[in-house]
Amino acid sequence: MSGAGAPADEPFDGSDLSVGVVAARWHTEVMDGLVDGARRALSAYSVTRVSEVRVPGTFELPVVAAELARTHDAVVALGVVVRGGTPHFEYVCSAATDGLTRVALDAGTPVGFGVLTCDDDDQALARAGLEGSTEDKGYEATAAALHTARALATLRHQG
Repeated sequence: MSGAGAPADEPFDGSDLSVGVVAARWHTEVMDGLVDGARRALSAYSVTRVSEVRVPGTFELPVVAAELARTHDAVVALGVVVRGGTPHFEYVCSAATDGLTRVALDAGTPVGFGVLTCDDDDQALARAGLEGSTEDKGYEATAAALHTARALATLRHQG
């Protein structure tokens, strides 16, 4: 399992931040866990200005993330792609990763990458932040976006 070497989570007062969360609908149980993890992180960081949007699948995350990045301090993108017997997995994973990276760089807005790319359903469930899961990637992606937003704000105010 991944997760080894993760930084300690140190919530700060993020009540001044606005966050957009875009989440896929495929794999309902896993996605509900990821969204709940994002909500837990937002609460831990005192973020109350939140927009949540659901999209059909992981492939659709970048276009909505781009729109959210125009009006929010940080964006969190949540999705899951489970490997199948066709190249579909590689195409969707690549498109989502490349698209979300482009959004972050083009907009200058942090995008928390909460897209699970798993070989099977068990791996996805283990990372979904559900009871019995070993990891909470929704929380982690949100915390990463918030810490990055704070770092960018500090850099931008130094100049």
